[in-house]
Amino acid sequence: MSGLRALGVLLSGAWLAGCAQGASPATGGLQRFRADAWADNWFSLSVNGEQVAEDAVPITTERSFNKESFSFEARYPLVLAFVLKDYKQDDSGLEYIGQPQQQMGDGGFIFQLFEAETGKLAAVTGAHFRCLPIHRAPLNPACEKDAVPSQTCQHESLPEPTGWGEAAFDDSAWPAAVEHSAAAVGPKDGYAQVTWDAAARFIWSADLKVDNTVLCRAVVQAP
Repeated sequence: MSGLRALGVLLSGAWLAGCAQGASPATGGLQRFRADAWADNWFSLSVNGEQVAEDAVPITTERSFNKESFSFEARYPLVLAFVLKDYKQDDSGLEYIGQPQQQMGDGGFIFQLFEAETGKLAAVTGAHFRCLPIHRAPLNPACEKDAVPSQTCQHESLPEPTGWGEAAFDDSAWPAAVEHSAAAVGPKDGYAQVTWDAAARFIWSADLKVDNTVLCRAVVQAP
């Protein structure tokens, strides 16, 4: 992952106190925020139903992970919606197909947000997010070394739920995000360039390897 394209001026964070699912955005003053993100491999972000940022490097780029630091303006309360993707060559869920290192990849994502004027921590990723996997493969991991995995590896693919980035969307049936250790994710390529707040956690769904595309959302109220 390298580079970030800002697609709008609204953006936000999600964290701890004041984080409430299903809250409705209210009119408030614009504030400037600064953010850091690291993903294996790719992420996009929308706020209050509007897409505001997208990784500039396509998900088809192998080993495309590094840190992104950026700033933007946003209003509280904030509906934060991330699409997170791990690299896969096809629906088998594998990478390096046909090479000696053919394998299942693994994901991981971490994010933090600060109010630019006050320097206060506004948001971090953690278990308060709701995360729904919508592409899972291989469902039969024993196919990992098969010669033609596209024929033997099973997958599950779901559409993005309509309106899932909106405040009114009911995510109560979505699983809570699962926090993963740095050792499990193995961050590299830019991760160490950021001073991460101690509250920031790596998140994904329950399975870093099988779940390849994950939707994660949270709502943040003004402090």
